[in-house]
Amino acid sequence: MKSTVSISEGQSSFPALVKAAEKGRVVTVTRHDEPVACVMGHARMSALAETLEIMGNAAAMRAVHEHKAGKTRFGTLDDIPA
Repeated sequence: MKSTVSISEGQSSFPALVKAAEKGRVVTVTRHDEPVACVMGHARMSALAETLEIMGNAAAMRAVHEHKAGKTRFGTLDDIPA
């Protein structure tokens, strides 16, 4: 399966599009050589949505930046009060 198909190609090979998406590929669908849609698998779409949710959370992004800057401190389970 090619990574880009026209709408008519996509219509005639829809089962192959779905199989490619299940295998993790993203297929771009074009109309008059312009991209209009992408076909991707559920697992990839779910991961993308989760990433966008995290990126939209200011506190989570601060934690990521602090970790990358080496400001994160890690403890052990014994550090947690019983």
